[in-house]
Amino acid sequence: MATDVKELMAKVGKIRILTNRLIDDQLSGDYHSTFKGQGVEFDEVRPYIAGDDVRTIDWNVTARTGVPYIKRFAEERELTVLFMVDVSGSQGYGSGHRSKMELAAEVTALLALTAIRNQDKIGLVLFSDRIVKYIPPRKGRDSVMRLVREVLAAEDEAKGGTDIAAALKFLNGVQKRRAVVFLVSDFIADHDSFERMLRATARHHDVVCVPVSDPAERVLPDVGLVELEDLETGELVLVDTSSERVRREFAGRAAADDEALRRFFVKTGMDTMTVATDRPYIDEVRTLFKRRARKR
Repeated sequence: MATDVKELMAKVGKIRILTNRLIDDQLSGDYHSTFKGQGVEFDEVRPYIAGDDVRTIDWNVTARTGVPYIKRFAEERELTVLFMVDVSGSQGYGSGHRSKMELAAEVTALLALTAIRNQDKIGLVLFSDRIVKYIPPRKGRDSVMRLVREVLAAEDEAKGGTDIAAALKFLNGVQKRRAVVFLVSDFIADHDSFERMLRATARHHDVVCVPVSDPAERVLPDVGLVELEDLETGELVLVDTSSERVRREFAGRAAADDEALRRFFVKTGMDTMTVATDRPYIDEVRTLFKRRARKR
């Protein structure tokens, strides 16, 4: 965990270098074509050419000049991109070289840098069972690293449960204009508790759910008697991992939870991008962009 400022800044610097290396023109282009602006706005007028849509004729300019002109419109490109990052107790877990929180910071950095390259605004909501921090959307590369710092700094304070519904309600209250919303969480919460609010948010914003996981949450190793702690409730339980039955039941419950979450996203029609602490995430980002582009 980030125990002091120097260690925190070292982690931020490492993520900056890593994500900068991952971004290329293709990724930026895919992002640009995947996430559209808020509509169209007037750009200019030009002389009418045979075949142009007569409905676009600017009659005021045409009458003034005596020559037919048409209006041209351009996409209103600027987007607002908000990252809602779960910083509850379970997000601080990691069985390998990084925690789920660190992975969330890396994914946020990559997506935020891509957004900034496309001149979009970025903002952040950190939440657990309460709103931990809110950073209003703004432009600039410095905004990206601030978002990363805040996510990593929250790792030391990661505790408590997850209230996704309350976080979405907060978002709907502060973000009135349509935005692209990346909801980054391990989604260890009762799906029924936030389904209605998720649907309501998706009616006003473009929501992408980003489930974050760790492989040790699915497979229990054979290491004898161990005391396991629920990072969100603090509850301790003694488990005999040498029991094949215990390991099988653990894996079965994990698989059932994964399937329930998958079905939930299908049911609600949410776009998803699944990432895990033990594998690269850049391919998942590219796949998301390409899948969304095919839908358009």
